[in-house]
Order: sequence, then C-alpha cells, then structure tokens
Amino acid sequence: MSKIAKLFKGSSSSSSSKHHRGGPSPQEAIHKLRETEEMLTKKQDYLEKRIEQEIMIAKKNGTKNKRAALQALKRKKRLAQQLTQIDGTLSTIEFQREALENSHTNTEVLKNMGYAAKAMKKVHDNMDVDKIDDLMQDITEQQDVAREISDAISGPFGETYDEDELLAELEELEQEELEDSMKSMGGLPSVPSTKVPSAMPSHRATTKKRVEEDDDMRMLESWAT
Repeated sequence: MSKIAKLFKGSSSSSSSKHHRGGPSPQEAIHKLRETEEMLTKKQDYLEKRIEQEIMIAKKNGTKNKRAALQALKRKKRLAQQLTQIDGTLSTIEFQREALENSHTNTEVLKNMGYAAKAMKKVHDNMDVDKIDDLMQDITEQQDVAREISDAISGPFGETYDEDELLAELEELEQEELEDSMKSMGGLPSVPSTKVPSAMPSHRATTKKRVEEDDDMRMLESWAT
C-alpha cells in the first residue's frame, strides 16, 4: 500500500465518526477548497519573492564568491520547483472546486425540477381525463352553435335573387331610359336619302353645315350624359 493510500485510509477512518452521516455538505467542501486556494496563492507570492532574492544574491556574488552564488542558484531552482508544484496543485483544486460547484448546481436544479413535478402531479390528480374530454367536446359543440347563430344573423334575410337576371333587367331599363331621352329631344337627325350634288358648296352653305354638325354633336353629348 502506497503512502498516499495509507494517508487517505487513516484520514477516512479518523473522520468517519465525524462525517458518518453523509459527509460534509457541498458548500462546506467548496469553502475548504477556496481556503486552500488562497493559502497556496499566498505561498506562490512568497516563493516568487524568494526566487528574486536568490537571483540577486547570485548576481551580487558572481565570480567573486562562486560558492555563495552557486548555493543561491540551487536554492532558486528548488524554490522554482516548489512553485511549479503549487501551480499544478492549484489547477487540480480549481478543477475539483468547479466540478463540485457544478454538481451542487445540478443537484439544486434537479431538486427544484422534482419539486415542480410533484406540484404538477398534485394539480393533475385533481383532474379527471374523461371529464376534460367531455368538457372540450361541450366547448366545441357550443362553438359550432354560436357559429351557426352568427351565420344566420349576418346572412341575407328573405328571398334570394339571381344576380345575372338583375343585371339583365338593369340593362333593359338603361336602354329604355336612353330611348325615352332620344324621343324627348326630337330623335336622331334624319339622313337624306338623295345624293348630294358634287358641285362645290358656297361659303354660306359651308357655314350652315358646320352649325348643323355642331348642333348634332351637342345633341349626342347630351344623350351620352
């Protein structure tokens, strides 16, 4: 058995009576890990300052006192090795703390989800599925009745008529109105049946014809309107 295994075995046996009923809570473990991180961070600062001091001693002695300079460099290397070990330990502790925090968060989430599930179950226990189906069916039927009533109220009242027949009757009435208007205004001007002589008309005749044409145009315009 390795020393590490013996160490954990001894620590577990000594603390089994203290935490026999479930061990420390996640909050307590996270708090302890944070304290360890703070302690190791302070030690990092101390080692970094010691390393700077040993480097200054080595520079100060140099070749003048080679033995003192070499001893300072050796101490610097040991301190740097300790600093590297602390860096690795901090990374491990940080990973463990984050995993524990996530685990605690997930536990709380699951606990709350379970609490909500129990609440939903309690609500659903008071519901009868058959009664819900009957209720939804009644609602659908009443909606259909309301729709039929609305259609009946908003629909045409009395007889219905063919729109095409009404349009044909309207065209006949418009034609009769046009014919009555033409009769009241003297009818259309008659077209002479005899041929007009090909001789050139006089200036007076041309003027008379233009006046007649203007009168005809005004008569047609009045019919159109």
